[in-house]
Amino acid sequence: MKNSSGLAQLFLRLALGLGFLLPVMDRLGWLGANGSSGVSWGDWKHFIDYSNTLMPFLNRPFANIMGLIATVSEAVFGIFLIIGLKIKYISLGAAALTLGFGLCMAIFVRIGAPFAYPVFVFTGAALVLSGIGHYKWSIENFTTAKKA
Repeated sequence: MKNSSGLAQLFLRLALGLGFLLPVMDRLGWLGANGSSGVSWGDWKHFIDYSNTLMPFLNRPFANIMGLIATVSEAVFGIFLIIGLKIKYISLGAAALTLGFGLCMAIFVRIGAPFAYPVFVFTGAALVLSGIGHYKWSIENFTTAKKA
């Protein structure tokens, strides 16, 4: 079955993009304070506390650095996926990040932890997205069409 309209890949890009941006907004406190309904962290401190749970081999300063790298990466992944820029490479980076995150959850929290959230679904969806050859509703497509 072929989806020539490109709507499936557009939906996948938007879902993944928002799936990366919303946690970033949460850890920056933009979705509410810690303890609010629907908020996982609510601030940077609680996010880094959780990061230390996932990476107990790091001390707090290194967990802060890794948290910052993950946050910047997720923000870039989210924005680039939504607007449709460098989709193949961004998708591969997103797959690598979520795979690492899921493995840390499984090893240092419990084996079922990454399955309680769609961590590996994100990994698989990002890999599928990276394998699509043409992204019809994207900045990439419009800039390539203008060059042709």
